[in-house]
Amino acid sequence: MKTTLKLMTVLFITLIVSCGGKEEKKKESFSYKKKETTEQTTTKKEAKVKPSEKIDLSNKGVGPIKSVELAAVIDQEMVTLGADVFKKMCTACHRTDKKFIGPAPAGILKRRSPEWIMNMILAPEKMVKEDPLAKELLMEFNGSPMANQNLSEKDARAVLEYFRTLE
Repeated sequence: MKTTLKLMTVLFITLIVSCGGKEEKKKESFSYKKKETTEQTTTKKEAKVKPSEKIDLSNKGVGPIKSVELAAVIDQEMVTLGADVFKKMCTACHRTDKKFIGPAPAGILKRRSPEWIMNMILAPEKMVKEDPLAKELLMEFNGSPMANQNLSEKDARAVLEYFRTLE
């Protein structure tokens, strides 16, 4: 029994000594992975501006409205009508100050011409088919087209006047 114990101890110590202490160099094996380059590129990617954030005040859009004159003073009577129309017809898809299903109208007159806005309200199908910016907006908002609410020009103009107060 003592000899077996001694023999096992010697084998155990031999095993420990033979396994440790040697450092083997690993051979570089073939790999399909692309090696990372150490060079850094100095070209910067241009930040892409979302269509909803683009500023295009020269585009009048495609539709019945060719010219809109905005008075220096906001017409409060039209604002009241426009707010009422907006709440009844537009809040299913739009929030005044944040992106929802459609873009937020707050500050829209800083980014779009009054004619473009009214054409989008009055003829959204035609705008999405023919206006490049409206096409881009459709893609930004996951292909959700604006529904034609069949508003009159008077109601669309009132909504535009309401948008003027959302700056």
